[in-house]
Amino acid sequence: MTNKHIIVSINEQTMQLLENDELNKEYVISSAKNGVGEQMDSECTPRGEHTIGEKIGKDCEINTVFVGRLPTGEVYEPELRQLHPERDWILTRILWLNGEEEGKNKNGKVDSHDRYIYIHGTPDDVKMGKPGSRGCIRMRNEDIVELFDLVEVGTRVTIHE
Repeated sequence: MTNKHIIVSINEQTMQLLENDELNKEYVISSAKNGVGEQMDSECTPRGEHTIGEKIGKDCEINTVFVGRLPTGEVYEPELRQLHPERDWILTRILWLNGEEEGKNKNGKVDSHDRYIYIHGTPDDVKMGKPGSRGCIRMRNEDIVELFDLVEVGTRVTIHE
């Protein structure tokens, strides 16, 4: 059995996938434009220890659009953004996070799962390497497909500044 651990650095805007404490993969990400924080409705990226609670979108094609964690039947194209400029584009795959630290990111007004904090795909024209999301961790679509296939429900995720 392998021991996998995802480490997200907010300051570096990177994600590392460790396997048996060895670096397996590294990705550039985009975290929250509002910075870090754990409060409900803050649109900040929560810090601390998490696990992957659910994996959503296994057989969906790249650029599948999700709303409420369900595929809409749409495939993202730039023209779609013009039709729906207000949408927070959640594409391709979703790794829904559970907070594991009571009172910090688990239960009450700080619960990462109840805040719908995901690792998910984003449109290709979205800039990576700088904050810009509404709290989630965004990745390139090809990267989230790769990561999705490498991790399981229960995989540890540490988010730090």
